[in-house]
Amino acid sequence: MTKEYRLEQDSMGEFRVPADVYYGAQTARAVDNFPVSGAGFPREFIRALGLIKAAAAHANRQLEQLDDRRAVAIQQAAEEVADGRLDRHFVVDIFQTGSGTSTNMNANEVIANRANELLGGKIGDKQPVHPNDHVNRGQSSNDVIPTALHVACTEELTRRLLPAMEELRAELAAKAAAFDDIVKIGRTHLQDATPIRLGQEFGGYASQLAHGMRRLENTLPHLWELAIGGTAVGTGINTHPQFARHVVAELNRYTGGKFTEAENHFEAQSARDTVVELSGALRVVAVSLMKIANDIRWLGSGPRCGLGEIALPAVQPGSSIMPGKVNPVIAESVCQVAAQVMGNDMAVTVGGQSGTFELNVMMPLMARNILESLRLLTNVCRIFRSRCIAGLTADRRRCEAMVEQSLAMCTSLAPVIGYDQAAQVAKIAWAEGRTVREVVRERKLLTEEQERIILNPRRMTEPGVAAE
Repeated sequence: MTKEYRLEQDSMGEFRVPADVYYGAQTARAVDNFPVSGAGFPREFIRALGLIKAAAAHANRQLEQLDDRRAVAIQQAAEEVADGRLDRHFVVDIFQTGSGTSTNMNANEVIANRANELLGGKIGDKQPVHPNDHVNRGQSSNDVIPTALHVACTEELTRRLLPAMEELRAELAAKAAAFDDIVKIGRTHLQDATPIRLGQEFGGYASQLAHGMRRLENTLPHLWELAIGGTAVGTGINTHPQFARHVVAELNRYTGGKFTEAENHFEAQSARDTVVELSGALRVVAVSLMKIANDIRWLGSGPRCGLGEIALPAVQPGSSIMPGKVNPVIAESVCQVAAQVMGNDMAVTVGGQSGTFELNVMMPLMARNILESLRLLTNVCRIFRSRCIAGLTADRRRCEAMVEQSLAMCTSLAPVIGYDQAAQVAKIAWAEGRTVREVVRERKLLTEEQERIILNPRRMTEPGVAAE
């Protein structure tokens, strides 16, 4: 079937545009120029871009920079963009001009054509609404794109990731409470160490999540600062002095956020340090999740020939050749997401270095990676909680039996009989296949009362008690 086109004019001349789309010549040129990945800006970013264009139309109307008729139509069309109703018309590849100008123009053209349609005009005519003169009024790609990036990151962080992390933290804390009376062997260097309670171990995991959440929350005051109003290089050329204040107020109305105009527009446009900061905090969360997931895998290894201190929920068959095998697939998914987030962080870091003079020219790359990290961490935290942590159980007998067999029980002997003699006890117990308790009794190294206190595994898990 032959595809129909319309001819449109831009500053470089005529260009063919598919007849059934809202975008125009500049977008169509960008589609031809950047057939790189087949993927565009994420939905979260397009939503933010739509909100900014709607807020800008509202501000320009208030400041008498746009007449009511145009402003209302632009705002309605932009809200449709924010709601996702025009997503199929956003077609520019993510690996495009480093300022994101192609996608800003994609938005301007889509909104202008949709607004003209609402006003009874013809798509492609740029009348009565022009993509540059009206939709982009008071703006530049150079302040719109970083503003959209901050808005999108803020919404994803506050509405999705932080709540998902809190749910996982709470589940880990609940397991810590449930497992608090189960004494097990601690491990350092993958070797037996002194006893620890399983609840203490899980309490450590919950604390890692809590620390990660605080690190992320600390980025919010910087994310709330928006570049809008700086236009091309931060000076605010071609915009009303009150434009940014009005846009920010409208964005806060749309999002319920705490956005403010940037304290320094030159920093806000030339550097993307805040995104690098957020990415770094996300990397820390990824590291925490990988540590927790790997511990869960080890603790649940077996079921008969591994550590087997906990049992993970069986969510799917684990092998195409070994019947009955069940693998820690959810934990493995967590680890893969963590690795991806760490890789994304490297890309964001390199992108952040590319703020040359008055503009960063890797903003699409940074947007793609930071928003993917936010999305992946949100999803995997929820899956980890619901399909792994919530359903795991502890094997109390196995935990406690391994403690009694451990040579690290000698540690509590050292303050009483000395380090050297305690080490000798460990060597004899290992060589003869006996427990530390059996060797101590045979050699009468402790009284019954001393043994009851000093070789009590529970007391070894309580700071300050075992040393009394």
